[in-house]
Amino acid sequence: MERKLFTALYGSNSEKLNNSLSKQGFRRSQNVLYRPSCSSCCACLSARIPVSDFFLSKSQKRTLKTNIDLSRTVKEPLASDEQFLLFKKYIKARHANGGMSEMDCDDFSAMIEETNVNSKVVEYHQPNENGKRLLSLSLIDILDDGISMVYSIFEPGIEKRSLGKYMILDQIELARELKLEYVYLGYWVAGSPKMDYKKEYKPLEVFKDNIWKSTKNLNLEQSSDKKCFKSQIVPDPIYLPEE
Repeated sequence: MERKLFTALYGSNSEKLNNSLSKQGFRRSQNVLYRPSCSSCCACLSARIPVSDFFLSKSQKRTLKTNIDLSRTVKEPLASDEQFLLFKKYIKARHANGGMSEMDCDDFSAMIEETNVNSKVVEYHQPNENGKRLLSLSLIDILDDGISMVYSIFEPGIEKRSLGKYMILDQIELARELKLEYVYLGYWVAGSPKMDYKKEYKPLEVFKDNIWKSTKNLNLEQSSDKKCFKSQIVPDPIYLPEE
């Protein structure tokens, strides 16, 4: 069984703690910070993109061009009916058997709104005859050195847009606009099909042996310990975002 180390985010030092522990491989879910802490496995590695060194591949340039019609809106972390409907469509298509499939509108609102750090919701809209249509969104934390992508969802069934990949590319651009150094992507397991897309963002750094290292200089093999790919049952109301 996968194990995680948790710490609560409460009080006046919450933002400082979120900044500090994010640099040490922790992730936020509502008012909790967590990090994998398995005794016999260290395959789950926190990953981030150094913005100044990032370069676009040909495929990523095509993704940006395909989505040039989308508009970005940065909002305060307040949930809406439109967001929840998109969330349910996304979960049904991508994580129908996961724990998040049981979330109702109150759970969703808690995931978005229960934060006492500098969080934002970034929405992406497509113009249409009725004004605009919400295609994707990302819940992010603004850290003192970067943007942490807490959770992202998008309209399923329009694969040609590669909306998940597009949101990461746009967060890199947003980090540049805010003069921030990194975009934190969450956890990455080498060889995991669900997380393989993260290695497409180069250079990529991972938190290993208590320091950040470039994956270019590491030999990361898929862990043979299947425990790394099992989900941990977490007590309500905390839902850990599925990568």
